Amino acid sequence: MLVIGLMSGTSLDGIDAAIVRFEGAPMEPVWTLVAYRNTPYTEIQRDEIHQTILRGNVASVCRLHAQLGEWLAGAALDVCSTAAIDPREIALIGSHGQTVWHEPPTQYQRGATLQIGCAATIAERTRIPVVSDFRSRDVAAGGHGAPLVPWADRHLFASPDHARVLVNIGGMANLTRVPVRGSNEPSLAFDTGPGNAPIDAIVHEATHGREAYDRNGERAAAGHVDASLVEELLAHEFFALHPPRSTGREQFGGPWASELIERVRPRTDDEWNDLIATTSAMVVRSISDALRRWVLPLGIGEVVVTGGGASNGYLMHGLRQSLAPIPLRSGTEVGIDADAKEAIAFAGLAWAHMMKMPGNVPEATGAHGPRLLGSLTPA
Repeated sequence: MLVIGLMSGTSLDGIDAAIVRFEGAPMEPVWTLVAYRNTPYTEIQRDEIHQTILRGNVASVCRLHAQLGEWLAGAALDVCSTAAIDPREIALIGSHGQTVWHEPPTQYQRGATLQIGCAATIAERTRIPVVSDFRSRDVAAGGHGAPLVPWADRHLFASPDHARVLVNIGGMANLTRVPVRGSNEPSLAFDTGPGNAPIDAIVHEATHGREAYDRNGERAAAGHVDASLVEELLAHEFFALHPPRSTGREQFGGPWASELIERVRPRTDDEWNDLIATTSAMVVRSISDALRRWVLPLGIGEVVVTGGGASNGYLMHGLRQSLAPIPLRSGTEVGIDADAKEAIAFAGLAWAHMMKMPGNVPEATGAHGPRLLGSLTPA
């Protein structure tokens, strides 16, 4: 079965589309990445998504829902063209859509999550069945609806020799501890906190929109870290929460970055670089602190980093130093395109839906039990 996975993440950098082939026994399928393509958002598209998340009303969310369906359909057809595959050969599309709001559950009320990107539009334009809205069922079952990649992580990254930790640094950052292949030991997964989103927002402001992110961490590397400010930022209540836990732009997005900028008030290029370095150091600390507190005591053999953060030399160097002597590698080094991983995961979750297999990991999300994820829109 050929399945397309579509992912638009909290970084708002574009749409990731992956074609994945599934073959072999249903309980232990072989996953093969056939093709991957990233379709960057234009500045206008990115701003429309960002403004809708920040200040959208019912009308703007409705319009963006329809437009995103068109953009996602285009990305699916484009990755078919890249691979010279006739769309009629694709059995299924798994579309995560774009999260516009996410509230984790508390002891007083259930959570709420909303991903948009009209599945009917995708099915209409591509003539391919679509599985979408993956998070809602887990949330309805008392879970966080996140992270949802642990199910795929176990299939893709389990090693026969040692437990691995998968750290994905997108707009937010999350981790999964994957036990040794064949083990009955449960996975552990949760959001560690912010990833690229606040760094990107600060870079955008520092360059008046000329740059969307800190390429290879060069601006952070040119700055100096304010250690006391890092400690203050890590005093945020989220970092004291025990897993399962999840977060998003609602806590660590543009408004959080704007408040930080207003507080520091950088004026020169050097001062902006100092703030970027400090925010990047906070991201490194939040990931490494979470690993030390909840994961390292369980034993691991290595840490594998995926997502856009795997291309940020400053973040990778900081994690490597902080976690030494534990080996730290990028997903590419273990055979998975670091940028494609989440799109591959949602192809897998769509495949699981069609196989009637639960796709959530209750110990990671806090749901009351395993659930079949997603809703099917026929071709």
